[in-house]
Amino acid sequence: MAKEPKQFNALPKHIAIIMDGNRRWAKNRGKSPEFGHREGYKRFIEIGEVCRKMGIKTLTVYAFSTENWKRKKEEVDCLIDLLRTAIKRETKRVNKENIRIRILGRKEDLPDDLRETIKKSEQDTENNTSGNLNIALSYGGRAEIVNTIKSIIKSKIKPEEITEKLIQNNLYTKGQDDPDLIIRCGGEKRLSNFLLWQSAYAELYFSDILWPDFNEGELYKALNYFSNVKRNFGE
Repeated sequence: MAKEPKQFNALPKHIAIIMDGNRRWAKNRGKSPEFGHREGYKRFIEIGEVCRKMGIKTLTVYAFSTENWKRKKEEVDCLIDLLRTAIKRETKRVNKENIRIRILGRKEDLPDDLRETIKKSEQDTENNTSGNLNIALSYGGRAEIVNTIKSIIKSKIKPEEITEKLIQNNLYTKGQDDPDLIIRCGGEKRLSNFLLWQSAYAELYFSDILWPDFNEGELYKALNYFSNVKRNFGE
């Protein structure tokens, strides 16, 4: 039986999730990858709502990586359509909860209409203060670091003036706390180019559960793990 939230010793301020396993989940059922992605979206809604109710300030989800563009066109088109719909729906929903949406990634790679949808979503929620929902879309950790370096160079900063804080302030997640807990479901045990800078001191939780089966009880298992870890940040 899943633990009640009140029983946790500590909760993370920022959870990041690698939502892995949609395609395998669908294949196991004789369904298309697109079916798996739609089920994965339903799980994202459920888990996001649980996090909000528990008072977790920031949730970041890995929705579409820079490498995902290499998949079959039919699957990519389905994912982009799903993300387009999701961003519109989630903007309306989270705006009522005073939550800010931020899209992390190479927006220039996206279709024009999706970029407009993203722009409107970020503008409509930019003054919200109760929490943050980050959607990593056309995202890669290495690409983010390259983008950060380019931004610093354009600012004509002297080499001796470059600090960790300056880099932090030029990342996609600028102004936010780094993730305390990164959850990866689907059985793989790697970060897959996700939040490489920000994950320096994150606790990592790997689950064998495929994302469409990752329910509230599975989230509680991850939170229970986090609440019992002694964090010393390298000290």
